[in-house]
Parts: sequence; C-alpha cells; structure tokens
Amino acid sequence: MVDAPLVAKNAQNAELTGASPARGGIALRTVGLDKTFHKGGQTIRVLRNVNLDIGPGERVAVLGPSGSGKSTFLHLVGTLEKPSAGQVFFDGQDAFAGGSRAVDARRNRMIGFVFQFHHLLSDQTALWNVAMPAVIAGVPREEARAQAEQALDRMELLGRLTHKPGELSGGEQQRVAIARAMVMSPGLLLADEPTGNLDPRTAGAVFDRLLDLHADVGSTLVVVTHSNELAARFPRRLRLVDGCFVEES
Repeated sequence: MVDAPLVAKNAQNAELTGASPARGGIALRTVGLDKTFHKGGQTIRVLRNVNLDIGPGERVAVLGPSGSGKSTFLHLVGTLEKPSAGQVFFDGQDAFAGGSRAVDARRNRMIGFVFQFHHLLSDQTALWNVAMPAVIAGVPREEARAQAEQALDRMELLGRLTHKPGELSGGEQQRVAIARAMVMSPGLLLADEPTGNLDPRTAGAVFDRLLDLHADVGSTLVVVTHSNELAARFPRRLRLVDGCFVEES
C-alpha cells in the first residue's frame, strides 16, 4: 500500500511549484554545464561547458561510448544531480530554483524517467506501479488509478493491471516503466538505454511504444542509446565527445 504520510508530504511539496501536470513539451536549455568528479585523488571532468538548446516537443538521441558522460548528462538535466557549474533551464526557468523540496516537486510533475533497469516495485501491481507518481503528487487515488489505466492501455497492457513485476516478461516490465514515466504527461521525458536489456525484436517493439506514447503527449524527448539503429529514428542526434556535444547530420 502507498504510505499516506509520504503522499501528504509530497502533495504539499508539489504546491511549491505552482504547477499542474505538464501538457506538451518544455524547452530545455543548458548554459555552461560542467560536471566534475573527484575519485582516488584524481579529478575527472565528465562534462565541459555544455551549451545546448532543445525545443519543446523535440526528439533527440544522445550517443557516445560507455563512460563518456551520457547518463551523467541525463541526471543533471533531470535534476537528480547538481552540476559542478552552469545552469539548467525549463521554459526559461532555473530548474534548480527554490530549494530541494521545490526541485523534487518540479521533477515529479515535469519529468518522466525510463531507465535500462525498470526499477518497478516488486510488491505492487502494474497498475499501482504506474499510478505511484500521480499519488505522490497528491492526485486523488481514483483519478491516479484512471490515469494509470489509460497509460497502460496505450502500452497495450490492460490485461496485466493486477500482475506484479515478477509475473511479467522483460518487455512487459519495461512497457510498465514507460507507462509510469508518462502517467503525469510530463513536459520532459528522459530515457537512459531504455531497451538495453531486451533482445532486438522486443527492443524494437518497446521502442515503438515509447515513440507512440511520446507522440500522444508531445513531451520533449531525450534518449541515451548505444544503438545507431535506434538513434537513426530521431531527427536530431548528439554525440558526446570529450565532455562536449557534437551535432550529427
């Protein structure tokens, strides 16, 4: 069951943003974005003065070798980590403004995440895994349930509402994770190798569903992938080289 005090706390946090669930995509901008890690006496600069503009509803693929900083970039623009320097803007507003509670609430309402590993709650059904972001944001339980059913319907999973993750195939689990990411109709959808753990046939089918759902909502979409085949389906492709982005034709 959902923790009621947690729901109440996060509903209060959500009020700090003054925002309702996003409809359509947001404009994403980074200015002088840097990220440096210190490990074992070494300083590792992963991102270097990244200046990037991604328009509302734009679909962008991010490529690069393992360890190049692709996931770090997603964590920064998703406000999961703070940059060492520089800023991130959503529709011209500082994404990190207002303190940690405001940032958490903004993230919940404006951003959807899909990771390589689905990170579903093993003790919850597909329905309540998907409904969780809405419940945490303070959406009434029945309304959250209806939103979750609609998202799962778009992923062709209405027959799996009461199934827990262990009762689902790998492809089904990832489709549940995509439905969860989209249940709040986020303005920004970030996906980190969303089909990396799936066989090619299943990966293609899951990716089709991701793009279909994105088209329905109109979110701005940024996908990290190592697959040139999947990246070729994006009108804009960025390759991360030595901490900087290079536009690919």
